[in-house]
Amino acid sequence: MKLRELLPSVSIIESSGERDLTITGVSYHSRKVSEGHLFVCVRGYKTDGHRYLPDAVRNGAVAAIVETIQDGIDIPQFRVENGRIALARLGAAFYGRPADKLFMIGITATNGKTTTSYMTNAMLENHGLKTGLIGTVMIKIDDTSIPAELTTPESLDLQMYLRQMADRGVSHVTMEVSSAALETSRVETVDYDIVTFNNLSREHIDSHGSFEQYFQAKASLIRNAGEHCVAVLNLDDPYSASLANETKAKVVTFGVKSREGHIHCRDLDLSTGRAKFKLQILQPFHSAGGTEYTPTEFDVELSVPGLHSVYNSMVAIVNALLCDVPIPTIQQTLRTFPGVERRFQFIYEGDFKIVDDHFANPGNINVTLETLRYMDYENLRIVYAIRGERGPTVNRENAEAIVQWMKRLELAEIVATKSVSHVTDKDRVTDEEVRVFMEVMDEAGIRVRLYDELPDAISDALSEARRGDLVLLAGCQGMDPGGEIALDMLRDRESMLHRV
Repeated sequence: MKLRELLPSVSIIESSGERDLTITGVSYHSRKVSEGHLFVCVRGYKTDGHRYLPDAVRNGAVAAIVETIQDGIDIPQFRVENGRIALARLGAAFYGRPADKLFMIGITATNGKTTTSYMTNAMLENHGLKTGLIGTVMIKIDDTSIPAELTTPESLDLQMYLRQMADRGVSHVTMEVSSAALETSRVETVDYDIVTFNNLSREHIDSHGSFEQYFQAKASLIRNAGEHCVAVLNLDDPYSASLANETKAKVVTFGVKSREGHIHCRDLDLSTGRAKFKLQILQPFHSAGGTEYTPTEFDVELSVPGLHSVYNSMVAIVNALLCDVPIPTIQQTLRTFPGVERRFQFIYEGDFKIVDDHFANPGNINVTLETLRYMDYENLRIVYAIRGERGPTVNRENAEAIVQWMKRLELAEIVATKSVSHVTDKDRVTDEEVRVFMEVMDEAGIRVRLYDELPDAISDALSEARRGDLVLLAGCQGMDPGGEIALDMLRDRESMLHRV
């Protein structure tokens, strides 16, 4: 592609050098530059791409997009106001605007983006569609999977994946859209057909500066949606509900508690942990293909447990209906959907049950522990991995959320761990984080059995588990290996019993 064909996609403030160059690729990382590339200097959180422009030139860059013209660089430079936005627009132009050829579904929330995306994708696949999936766990291009590095890829990489999807005949793409991606313009040029906003709670505050800025980043997915788009909003979440009148998109609303929207969950039964309910369509709405859904209801059974799964499934159901997936296909998919690892996952169901959960933030904690109120069990034992390197604010808020539910669940004791040998330096629990956690527990009169090591904490809880009990392995990075550790302990216990 000629450089002069690419440059109209961005606003050039100042330039030096010719435009009649052949561009073989676009790069923003100097080590990925090859001969003939256009290098885009992006200012990041930790470094500045301008510093690496000399390296990019040595590796074969023939032109550069910069925010500041650099001295001593012997290739054409084109100055723009914002390198990140330029990268997104240049990437879309270089790859032929692939998103315009795909039905794009963008999913945002503090909690549940991954599960909702997987549920949506499963329904579309079971309807016989060729699908793409972009998210925290992987990039799926039809039947090919690539491990994901970011929840939402950098804009240039995103355009490359979308191009591959279009070339492979993919028709529908479901993608997680993170607040970081929205704030850093990674999805600047993606024109969505469906956007969803399920919930918002306090997370990523340090990276955004404040909770309000975090909300504004999330909300931009809905506010920037076009008239052809459908926005799916949760009336039970005040932040999501507040956006109903702040978008040009057609709005479809749902609720478990609220009956004021288009979709309602009736007769919810969570006694086993796995939900059964009736999905009611209360107000008419149309699919993207023109199908009109009039008031009706149908039964839903989920194979994945948890109250949060009810909310995630409702978003996914609306997405599927908007894509004209038949109701029987939706029902069958949800009955068999295996779930996503560590999202209120039942990992053991013997004499007692073990649930493994990514206990990340107060919103996650609240919906997880609220689920337990609906479930039938004898005694509850919680093993909590304190969040390392997240600072005292996050750990205090998490501890306060746990304390509120400890009282409601009539618990006076918790097992906690620093998971010293099972986390890397970036997730190491500091003395200050332990102090804050213990302080909140002490003030609430909650006894804490604190262990340095994760296996010791899990062993403690399992040693006391009896028939009918429930053990909750709760936490993020520090609890990631917890499920396998617990299952290994149970296998060892079973092996010893057989030997006896």
